Amino acid sequence: MAEQELTWQGAVARWDRQLFEAVARRHWPGADRVLPRLGRAANHGVLWGGTAAALAAFGSARTRKAAVRGVTSLALASATINTVGKWSVRRRRPVLEGVPAARQLRTQPQTTSFPSGHSASAFAFAAGLALEAPGWGLALAPVAASVAFSRVYTGVHYPSDVVAGAALGVAAGFVVRRLARDVQEARVVPGDERPDAGAPALPDGDGLTVVINSGSGTAAFAGLDVLKRRLPKAELVECQGAELESELAAAASRARVLGVCGGDGTINAAATAALRAGVPLAVFPGGTLNHFALDLGLAGAEDTCRAVADGHAVRVGVGRFTPGPRRHPDPASETVPAASDAESGSEAGREESGYFLNNFSIGAYPELLRHRLRWAPRIGSGPAALLAAWRVLRAERPVRLSLAGRPRSVWLLFAGNGTYHGTGPAPRRRDNLGEGLLDVRLVFGGGRPGPRLFAAAFTGPLSRSPVHTATRLRSLRISDVPPGTPLAYDGEYAKAPTAFVLDELPEALTVYRPR
Repeated sequence: MAEQELTWQGAVARWDRQLFEAVARRHWPGADRVLPRLGRAANHGVLWGGTAAALAAFGSARTRKAAVRGVTSLALASATINTVGKWSVRRRRPVLEGVPAARQLRTQPQTTSFPSGHSASAFAFAAGLALEAPGWGLALAPVAASVAFSRVYTGVHYPSDVVAGAALGVAAGFVVRRLARDVQEARVVPGDERPDAGAPALPDGDGLTVVINSGSGTAAFAGLDVLKRRLPKAELVECQGAELESELAAAASRARVLGVCGGDGTINAAATAALRAGVPLAVFPGGTLNHFALDLGLAGAEDTCRAVADGHAVRVGVGRFTPGPRRHPDPASETVPAASDAESGSEAGREESGYFLNNFSIGAYPELLRHRLRWAPRIGSGPAALLAAWRVLRAERPVRLSLAGRPRSVWLLFAGNGTYHGTGPAPRRRDNLGEGLLDVRLVFGGGRPGPRLFAAAFTGPLSRSPVHTATRLRSLRISDVPPGTPLAYDGEYAKAPTAFVLDELPEALTVYRPR
């Protein structure tokens, strides 16, 4: 047995050396200029880090998510190679005799040869990217393969080192995808919302109209094939932009159940239509973050289909602000309205309320959103977000308004539809969407906004400090809002009325969720 094992190992080693020598002997036109430089560019993951930064800066929300997956996969592969791989198999580097001097690296690696760290990093990044954004992964696959081949071409690795490294890199990409799914599944924990026994069961989808926002972050990948298979008689309506609200209103008027596929802003518009029409809502998560769906306990389209077919739904609370929002059609060309315009807009808006399923805010976040929406069409969403954050953190004046008749100066007023738990740059999750309370948080004006916002971010609900306060209320009257002040609700941007009331509508909306 030992002799057979040695023979097998010897055969692999001979094949490895022969292939290495064949690569060294062959002339590859143009490769002497390209491959050594490409390999050096990939040192310490610089090539992939730069690629990820570019994708994050100029790509879509899904592309940014894919870039993060790629970098995370690279980090896992690199850590595994350098802590386990290199020390477990202490293989010496190839002898450079026969490798043309023009190909050889100026500084030779000092670590052991097996497996190839460059190959692992290249294929980990490409695999992580491809599993989230296949088009970008396919585009970068030749670059990853070229980096891997350059390690044999320059004489620093045997072919088997490169193959093993590439395999480990691909494995790292799949491991990161699995870990991400586990994290999301752990995040999807149904709360204690009261069941609604009156929700209709639609086993084949007859009576369900689903409005799909084709412009949402992941609507094209939201599992709509599952919807078509599980609920074949459901009506599907695709639209985006200015058509969305009218299509939602029309669908709500004719359907027994209104369905929606999109992000949190789209779901907000659908909830508004469902409330006004008095019909239940079926949510098919199709955005980038899907806060409402995750807090409700929906992992994807399969969960929603099962709930609609079985007639399982719950009652959730809805936040309301009255009068409703003054939308601005184009943040990139906005101007601050005159006081008379703001007042007339406030009066006109008293006929209808605005609603929020996640949160409402005035101050730093709406300003950040305003700057990002203004600059994103010109420089891309990533740079626009950085520029917006820089502008907001350099702000010199907080918002001055009155809360329940008392004058206040605030950097941020945040109201959550239900209590948010967890600390960090933003509250993370809600355990119950039916509790019927607003989670109100204020970051007081004074000083610079950055330190106060960060200090308040790492506190929880029902807390208080010299720079912030957090409490729970059923309603809050807000007045003396400066004309032109922006507000944000569920990721949407609008102009605030000069006076309005925030309140909570307990168990106002029926939403499907499996048991």
